[in-house]
Amino acid sequence: MKELSAIATIAYRDVLGLFRDRTRLLFSLFFSVIFISVVGGMLGQNIGHALPFDYTQFVFFGFITQMLFQGALVGLVTLIRDRESNFSQEIFIAPISRYSIILGKVLGSSITSIITVLGMVVYGLVTGIKLSWLDLAAFVPVTLAAAVMGAALGLLLIGNLKNQQTANMIFPLIIFPQTFVAGVLTPINSSSWWLSLISHIAPLTYVVDFMRNMLAFHHPAYQKLILYPMWVDMAVIAAMSVVFIVVGTWAFVRGERNR
Repeated sequence: MKELSAIATIAYRDVLGLFRDRTRLLFSLFFSVIFISVVGGMLGQNIGHALPFDYTQFVFFGFITQMLFQGALVGLVTLIRDRESNFSQEIFIAPISRYSIILGKVLGSSITSIITVLGMVVYGLVTGIKLSWLDLAAFVPVTLAAAVMGAALGLLLIGNLKNQQTANMIFPLIIFPQTFVAGVLTPINSSSWWLSLISHIAPLTYVVDFMRNMLAFHHPAYQKLILYPMWVDMAVIAAMSVVFIVVGTWAFVRGERNR
């Protein structure tokens, strides 16, 4: 019971920090709206008529998935900030499991990423992007997969980074390329072998493919865009997340002990 209370407290601290940092919250929403409106709208109007699916809707679903993944990943940067302010040392001397502390951070960053995406969903409904209750229901497991995978990758990275300045340089290099190679903006099932290789290395690819699998039940046009059966995506996401969390936690705890 003590461990569960510690996990909930640490997660709550991250969620509370999001609402206190209004600039971060508003920027996340503003950037998402601009991206979907400009990129999705412009490309949809110019090339969407030649596609067998609604391109604006395609980008909308893809970008929501990416933001869930990205938000959870970036949320783990707070562990580096806590380390630099020595707050993490105060946490780690508490009589609770170190894995509970890390799990609380993963849970907190996952919840904050979900909160930032809710505004995008409201925007989509208001602007007439075709969204059904089936679409929203399909995103329940997608949300879980994207948030956990993003937080796990973030934990792996910060376990091997020494300061926030380095993290701020590395994280965009991890996130930005995946926007193009993971199928967020365009289908990738007809890519050349070397682009396909890069796509299959990117963790976000499996989350996006899982999302397309879920939506394909009531969007038949997505059937031709799927890379793998759903069970393969789920297995890869689970395996990667477990490895990232275990290795990242070990690296981070080792770094704290050596300070």
